[in-house]
Amino acid sequence: DSEKAEAVLSGLYAPFVRTGNPLMFMDITSAELTKYAANAMLATRISFMNQIAELCEAFGADVDSVRKGLGSDPRIGKYFLFPGPGYGGSCFPKDVKALIRAARADNIPIELLTATESVNQRQKKKLFEMVRGILGKRLAGARVAVWGLAFKAETDDVRESASLELVDALLEARVTVAAHDPAAIENARAKFGNRIEYFQDMYAAVEGAEALVVVTEWRQFRNPDFARIRAALQSPTIVDGRNLYDPRRMRELGFSYHSIGRRPLK
Repeated sequence: DSEKAEAVLSGLYAPFVRTGNPLMFMDITSAELTKYAANAMLATRISFMNQIAELCEAFGADVDSVRKGLGSDPRIGKYFLFPGPGYGGSCFPKDVKALIRAARADNIPIELLTATESVNQRQKKKLFEMVRGILGKRLAGARVAVWGLAFKAETDDVRESASLELVDALLEARVTVAAHDPAAIENARAKFGNRIEYFQDMYAAVEGAEALVVVTEWRQFRNPDFARIRAALQSPTIVDGRNLYDPRRMRELGFSYHSIGRRPLK
C-alpha cells in the first residue's frame, strides 16, 4: 500500500503485461474483496447452471443446448456453465462462506450467496440420489465404482469434493465402494481409511460393480474403452456426473446411461 511497492510490482510484472494483460492497482480492501467476489461469482454461475439443469430434467429440455445458447451471448460468455455435482476445493466454498460471514457481521443481507451455497450443498447429494433411484432395493449390499475423488481434474485436492459426499452416502447405505483417482487416492485414504477399496487402475475399479459413477472430469475418463467397461460391470449402468459422454452413443453401446440435465432418449 505504497508508491514504492507499486513501482516494484510494476517492474516485476512488466514482461507479462506487454500484450495487454491488465495490471491494476487499488487499495488493499478493494483488492481483497475483488478476489473473494471473483470466486463467489464463479460459484454462483455453477449453482445457477445446476438449477437450470434441474429445470431441464423437469421440462424435458437439454442442458447442453441451453448452455451453448447462453454461452453464445457475449454478455454472459461460455465459461463455468457446465452442470455437475457441485463445486468444491479450497477456494470457492471458503470464499463464499467468508463473504456471507462478513456481510452478516455488518447486518448486510446477502441472499444471493446464501442461495448459491444452499444450491451447492443440495447438488452434492444428487449423484447418490441418482444411484439410489437406479438401483432401488438392490442398493444395500451393492458394489459401486467411483471414478474421481479429487474436487477437479489435475489435482490431488479432495477438500469439499463432491466425491466425498457421494462416498459417505454410499457407505451409509451399506454399499461397497471401489474408487479410482489418478492423483487423490492417498488424500482420500486419509479420510476413509480401509472403509473403501482403492484401485490404481481405472478398469479394475469397475470389475463386478453394479454401476459406475463418474465424478471428476479427468482427461483419461473422457474417452475410455467402453467395451472393457461393459464387460467388467455386473450391470451396464453409468451415472455421468460431468456429462462427458454422448447419450446416443451410450445407448448404442448397450449402457443404461444417466447424466445431468439431458433430455431422456426416446
